[in-house]
Parts: sequence; C-alpha cells; structure tokens
Amino acid sequence: MPLLSADPAAFPAEPPADTNDQAVTAAHDWAAFSTIDEMTDHWARPGWSDGSRAYYWMLAFLNDQPLATLARQCQEELAPLGLDPVPTEGLHITLARVGSPDVVTPDQLDGLARDAEALLPSAFSVRAIPLAGSRGAVRLSLGPWDPLLQLHHVLAEAGSNVGLAPKMPTSAFRPHLSLAYNNRRRPAAPVVEAVSELRALPAVELSVPAVQLVELRREGRTYRWDVRKDVPLG
Repeated sequence: MPLLSADPAAFPAEPPADTNDQAVTAAHDWAAFSTIDEMTDHWARPGWSDGSRAYYWMLAFLNDQPLATLARQCQEELAPLGLDPVPTEGLHITLARVGSPDVVTPDQLDGLARDAEALLPSAFSVRAIPLAGSRGAVRLSLGPWDPLLQLHHVLAEAGSNVGLAPKMPTSAFRPHLSLAYNNRRRPAAPVVEAVSELRALPAVELSVPAVQLVELRREGRTYRWDVRKDVPLG
C-alpha cells in the first residue's frame, strides 16, 4: 500500500494518522473542515466550464436507497444555504481522472479497462460516515480508506501501463462522497455550523462490487456521465 503524503492541493492537505480506523479518518476530515475561514466556488475551475467532458474512474451508487435517503435528508436540512445538491442518481466517489475525449483513444480505453480488470482487488464495502466538507463542497467522510486507496493504486498502475497515468498520485488521494457543491465565495462558519448539526446521523454501508470508467460531463451546476466500462472487482 503506498503511503499517503502531505499535499497542499489535497483536502485535507495532511493525511490522517490511521487510514484503517473510521473514527480517525472522520475526525480528521472534520478537524480540517471546521477550521476553514472561507468557502470557494466549486464551479470556478479552470478548464472545466459548462459542457466540458473527461473520462474518469468512479464508484457510482445509482440504486443505493439508504445512501439516497441520507443524501436527501442532509440536502433538505442544508437547503437554506443555497448549495447545489448532487442528484441522488449522481451520487458517486471520484477515484481518478483518465483524460479528455479529444486525447484518449477508444483503443486506450479498452486497454485501460483490460489492464485494470487484471489488477483489481476483491469486492469490498465502506461506510459513509459523518458529514463534513471541503472548501468547495459538503461531503460524507468514508471509512476505512484502505480498500479505496488500494483501488486507486491499481487504477493508477493500469493507467501507467497504457500511457494514462493519473495526475493525482495515490499519496494525495483523500476519499470522500460529495452531497452538495458550494457555488460562491462565502464565510465558512454558517456552513460548518449547519453541517455540525447533521453529524449524528447514522452511517450507511456502501457495497463496491465494480468500478466504473465513465465519460463525465458538466451540465450547468451538476455532473452527469455515461458509463463506458463497468469493470467488476475480483
């Protein structure tokens, strides 16, 4: 398992002390989120304007009713803040960017999926644990991190094998599941306070039997995607 390292581009920048202890990862996420002063506009991302597309590895949870119920409850409570909620059919864990459709060829995608399938670990589950956030989103912490880190590591290895190594190394990966995106610069305190009141909600178990290679696109202030490859875990 590759060791995590500090990275100013990641959030939290510092990794948690124990990636296999759910309480530790949740507390670490909250400590980072609860001390930020200002939230930023998630959509103000260079090179990712309305209509942009890119291939990504992700874990999609289209039919997970417990997760959808938890997401809706949190989103309804947070509605007065004017965040952009993630549609229940769009709940996902982003793993790694593969590249843009104008650069990545269909043959590379096929090769990537074949290489990944040969390397993938066994199916696993993780828990979506207390609500926290980042500078640009409100999101669920996840735990344990270890199976997600291992998955990211083998996807990065598969990408390197076909010339599509992800820009973000596993050492900077911070697993999370976003529920709502912040759409303007604002003081963080009101958002942190609202999120803190939802942290006692019960966790949900997320089964991970496969990983999805998708063509992700931005439509206004939401994300949509088409699955190009659904690759089962070993």
